[in-house]
Amino acid sequence: MQRFDQVIVADWSASSALSPARASADAIWLGHIDADGAQSTYHRSRASAEAALSQAIDSAVVKGQSLLIGCDFPMGYPKGFAARLTGTANARAVWAWLAAHIEDAPDNRNNRFQVAAQINRHFATAASKGPFWGRPARLNLPDLSPTKSINYNALNLSERRAVETLVPRAQPVWKLYTTGAAGSQGLIGQPMIHRLSQHPTVAVWPFDPPAQITLAEVYPSLISTAVTADPAAIKDEAQVRLLAQALFTLSQQNRLAPLLDTPPCAEEGWILGAGHTAALLAALS
Repeated sequence: MQRFDQVIVADWSASSALSPARASADAIWLGHIDADGAQSTYHRSRASAEAALSQAIDSAVVKGQSLLIGCDFPMGYPKGFAARLTGTANARAVWAWLAAHIEDAPDNRNNRFQVAAQINRHFATAASKGPFWGRPARLNLPDLSPTKSINYNALNLSERRAVETLVPRAQPVWKLYTTGAAGSQGLIGQPMIHRLSQHPTVAVWPFDPPAQITLAEVYPSLISTAVTADPAAIKDEAQVRLLAQALFTLSQQNRLAPLLDTPPCAEEGWILGAGHTAALLAALS
């Protein structure tokens, strides 16, 4: 599957409260593009955004169209994590485990820090706490350090996935709090990937080959120069709109295949477009 009729890019949020009623930054934005044009929508809650994505999947299936959905959060962890948490060396097992343990209310209240502390207790050794770190100082969670003080060698885990060495600006999946952290979005977002992947037409790349409906991890900062040059008042909106446009253009030109080549470690997941920034930016020129 190299050509998609529609592309949606989701900029996610792990906020524990509803986003402001007025469209704002650091919230959830969905950028959508197809042959009829492009639009961006703002969502105050993850429940609202997930419902929109589910509806988009159902609509594409009814119309017989192909759809690529890019989500701005990690969909996997460094090699070895899945097997030690779930007994299965497969990212899908982690999604299911998180779906069973993460509580995410319609008003965005969630227990992601508590779940991270629970995982840390499972992984802790005499030489190091578990792999996750970062939390608000007000939370009393001794198993989850507010700052990075983890010995990843002692845990026999890598601090970074392979793709994060190729894209060094991407933050480690273990970082849950403060500037640039994407780990919380991963903990909150992967249960949604589990739910959406239950639809028989949905594939999750690179764990599956692309199909009619394909979900993939994205990183909008790959096109940061284009976002900076865009006149949009809200960076998050510009990111989803422009990345959706770039992926859709490459798809329509049958130039998306190189971005969908199998990465070196499918267990960890991969960022769609990693190593192909020039192609993405060229598609916007």
